[in-house]
Amino acid sequence: MRNLPSYLLTQTAMHAGRLVTEGFAAAGARGYHYRLLASLVEDGPASQATLGRRTGIHLSDMVTALNELEAGAYVARAPDPADRRRNVITVTDAGRDRAAELAERAAAVQEQLLAPLDPAEREQFTALLAKLYEHHRQGFPPPSPMS
Repeated sequence: MRNLPSYLLTQTAMHAGRLVTEGFAAAGARGYHYRLLASLVEDGPASQATLGRRTGIHLSDMVTALNELEAGAYVARAPDPADRRRNVITVTDAGRDRAAELAERAAAVQEQLLAPLDPAEREQFTALLAKLYEHHRQGFPPPSPMS
């Protein structure tokens, strides 16, 4: 069984998930918070639907995560001038600082996860995972474009 790539990927993914959860929880955050803040910092303001497509976060989880980020003053919601039925989410200055803090935590998690690999192996491993991810995600539709 330990020679099956699917088994090894699944077990490693579960461990990686625990590391991410614990790493962000130590800062009072969740992985969704980082994904949303990073998306807003890197790609700019967006509707909930656009954020869902950018981050792969389902609408029900998106609303909860945005409520938490808004309560912490990390994001602001405002009606979209082009469509008042929709809100545009914008990162605040505090949200930019929080994104930087969480990026450091994410980097520490990557360091912990990839500790047994040297820099060249890390680069190769990441490239191979990205190749697998891109190949297999093409067979799945994007998250529902609900706003």
